[in-house]
Amino acid sequence: MFARFALLLSIFASAPLSAQPTPTVSAEAPKEDIVRVALDTEAGRIVIAVDRGHAPITAKNFLRYVDAKRLDGITFYRAMKLWEGTGLVQGGVRDGAKLFPPIAHEPTSKTGLRHNDGTISMARAEPGSARCDFFITVGKIDGFNAGTKDGDGLGYAAFGRVVEGMDVVRSLLAAPTSPTKGAELGMHGQILEKPVKIVKAARVTR
Repeated sequence: MFARFALLLSIFASAPLSAQPTPTVSAEAPKEDIVRVALDTEAGRIVIAVDRGHAPITAKNFLRYVDAKRLDGITFYRAMKLWEGTGLVQGGVRDGAKLFPPIAHEPTSKTGLRHNDGTISMARAEPGSARCDFFITVGKIDGFNAGTKDGDGLGYAAFGRVVEGMDVVRSLLAAPTSPTKGAELGMHGQILEKPVKIVKAARVTR
């Protein structure tokens, strides 16, 4: 499963790609449709604005993991460095017993969200296979949006953005990776030497 996630990400991320025109969100969803979630990691706090207004299926799935405390103790384990200053960091539940069923794919052509700097999105293999693995982008990566010429053309399901802690995300991307780990997953050179634990994930109520 993880190798297929890695393969699809590699297809989209091998070089900057130009996306076909898709609807874009010109303004943030209404306040009641935004749920802020704090990821308190060993490297610092990252706060996500989860957009359930534009990506209701994907947002609901992520919040389900948060509310069930199933993100507590997981790690950011992957740092994929693309062209200069651009890439992604990825985390997710490794324990199969803690995974909820996969969800329907919400492409950016439907939600209007885009993979800009600080976007949070779901990793997947085929459409409809995403469960809990998620990634945060550093820099604008149009190749992750729907309508690209490579892969199946459906991109990844963006569902929010970082509103606090991009310095933490960038530090994770810059962290040392193993020269040997990850080859069996199609992630050679992308596995962090020291995965960074999410100590606690919870909704921000203030």
